[in-house]
Amino acid sequence: MERELTQKQIGERIAALRKTKGLTQENLAKTIQLSRPSLVQIELGRRGIDLLEFYRLSLALEFSLDDFISPNFLANKLAGATAVSKAELPEERISTPVLDLSKFKNILLYILERCAGKPNVGEPVLYKLLYFCDFNYYELYEEHLTGATYRKLPYGPLPQCFEKAINQMLEGKQIQRIKTKYYNKIQIRYIPLIKADLAGLKAIEKEVIDNVISQMGDWTTTTISEYSHKDLPWEVADDGKDISYELAFYRESPYSVRVYDEDQSAG
Repeated sequence: MERELTQKQIGERIAALRKTKGLTQENLAKTIQLSRPSLVQIELGRRGIDLLEFYRLSLALEFSLDDFISPNFLANKLAGATAVSKAELPEERISTPVLDLSKFKNILLYILERCAGKPNVGEPVLYKLLYFCDFNYYELYEEHLTGATYRKLPYGPLPQCFEKAINQMLEGKQIQRIKTKYYNKIQIRYIPLIKADLAGLKAIEKEVIDNVISQMGDWTTTTISEYSHKDLPWEVADDGKDISYELAFYRESPYSVRVYDEDQSAG
């Protein structure tokens, strides 16, 4: 090559060209026989491309190697592209969460069953356990677990429906709120008064929740907060804004819970 491109530049060029073609990530991934999460990682500049993948991309997106490495590649392609309005382009399969409040409460109740007796599990720890349950499940299965929306706040990700869910569960006498001292600080904790309805959870959903509890259920507030602050979805979100579930595909070890095989099919 006449000039070397960084992975980030390659990803930007692929993403821009894909959009001028009116292709979603899912469309393109299927065409080049790659998983959608792997394509997302390529576009973000976090994954390299081998020669076969580059060849398939060149056929699908109709570019030559000389064009691709040209300094003016993006400007030329965008200028030459047929004008297409945003309304005419197919939308990305963006993860627009739809909250299932009943399911959120049931999962919260299950977490409390498993963890309420632990001295570390106050409200801040519950926020993070719920966050990792939701985002780990989305990364693994590309579907929402509870559909809860999480906001980036200084102390970590906050499920926006938490207060509403807690108030309903208190009114329904499903849980009891108590205050205890933990490391000389007052913490708010919740005790379950009824059992969670496990029949309402799929086996794979319960497995993800159990794994999160096993990994983080004994962590202190400080430990789980520091860990959540280095999770890429929280890290790159704007302060005070919602955290995108799509960013779960950009995770790296030790946060990623899914193995992205080089030849993984998108189907």
